[in-house]
Amino acid sequence: MKLYQSRGFTLIELVVVIVILGILAAFAIPRFIALDTQARTATVNGLVGTVKSAAALARSLGMATGNPASVTMEGQAVAMLNNYPDSPAGGIPMAINVSATDFTYAPGASGANGVWTRLGAPTPATCIVTYTPATALGVPPQVVATVGGC
Repeated sequence: MKLYQSRGFTLIELVVVIVILGILAAFAIPRFIALDTQARTATVNGLVGTVKSAAALARSLGMATGNPASVTMEGQAVAMLNNYPDSPAGGIPMAINVSATDFTYAPGASGANGVWTRLGAPTPATCIVTYTPATALGVPPQVVATVGGC
């Protein structure tokens, strides 16, 4: 006499597995949705570091060459103001290499703020990096990230 051997899963086992997968999905999906915001915030913060480094490097080049009005970085002339890069298109944007697919730059007049805006942000006006040129000799430029709308 053969005893009945079950094959496969019972309905209760399948329901338990589906419930467990549903609970995991309920916690995992919101985390994956928030990753794009975290990625945009990280690129904005990365740009802050890039701008600060480029400004310091340009200042060092100006001091080393004895030409505080203009320096050449990677073949590009960088306009200087108070021994740091200025904010117009010929200043700090020439000192860094930022992908045009990530940011747009709105240059300021000489001595005025320049602003990089993160493309693809839900609120681009509040996902920015602001560069304020040096206001006097020995006073470094200010680089500030605003990530509220990233």
